[in-house]
Amino acid sequence: MKTTGIVRRIDDLGRIVIPKEIRRTLHIRDGDSLEIFTDRDGSVVFRKYSPVRELSPFAEQYSEVLNRTTSLPILICDRDCVIAVAGLSCEEYMDRKISSSLDGIMESHKGFFLQENNSSIFQAIEGAESKASVVAPILLSGNDVAGCVIAIAQTPSSIANETQIKQIEMVAEIMARQVRG
Repeated sequence: MKTTGIVRRIDDLGRIVIPKEIRRTLHIRDGDSLEIFTDRDGSVVFRKYSPVRELSPFAEQYSEVLNRTTSLPILICDRDCVIAVAGLSCEEYMDRKISSSLDGIMESHKGFFLQENNSSIFQAIEGAESKASVVAPILLSGNDVAGCVIAIAQTPSSIANETQIKQIEMVAEIMARQVRG
């Protein structure tokens, strides 16, 4: 565990403030859920909760099926990183952080579709060379975003057809319904 040197008191309602610097570094936003764990040595550990990560076994299957039916490389991400990969190297993509561009698209609650003569192709995953051609956000009730389904452009001009886009959107919607319960 990394020490920060920051000490906080618990208030009379049992609350503790997580410093802004730590929230910013760990991409913890207002309204995010945190899991609380205890260790045998008496440590209390907070970890960002990801409902999409809870669906990892399903996400792996969905990405594989989408890859087979669309012939496109597929990534499924939660709000922070890649949780499922099909059609690409798992070692290269699994658990990699999402880019700020992808975060912005998810925050807009709208999908992204690369179109002809459109130069707005962007890097979806930090440190990865591949670019996104389709992004379908996984939207929960109240328009909260839990993650997204991404088709990766195989060439700089890779454009998904309407059927492929609908398949990707459908998987994002199915995952959203599973998270909602």
